[in-house]
Amino acid sequence: MLHVVAAVIERPDRRILIGQRRHTDTSPLKWEFPGGKVRSGESFEHALARELREELGVTLTKSATIANVRHLYANTPDELEIHFFAAQFAETEISPRVFEKIAWVLPRELSQYDFLAANRELIAHLATGRIKPAELLAGNASSSAT
Repeated sequence: MLHVVAAVIERPDRRILIGQRRHTDTSPLKWEFPGGKVRSGESFEHALARELREELGVTLTKSATIANVRHLYANTPDELEIHFFAAQFAETEISPRVFEKIAWVLPRELSQYDFLAANRELIAHLATGRIKPAELLAGNASSSAT
């Protein structure tokens, strides 16, 4: 099983950050939440902090677990377990480094983007307001270690 972390980052205007995979990546031009593979011996929170630094040039300040999703893509031998987190960072500007492009979209607009299949259930919950990342962060008093 391959463990992956993904950050659902919501601004005060409720817009959520999404990134489009590069045309040279696997699943080219599909949309996803920032994140990536957890390294051996790495906690999920440390992996999330590292991935956000690498992908967006930001410092994770707070995170809260949203959900875990297992998914097997047809073109990969290993099942994925994706650990989704509501995430907050210190910087006011981001420096996207690994995406074709990024977008800040309202939850109800997420369904207009061609996301990776493993994200579909989470997107439905975000779009209907069943999951509100900012509320999860507000309820989580602990800061993330980086």
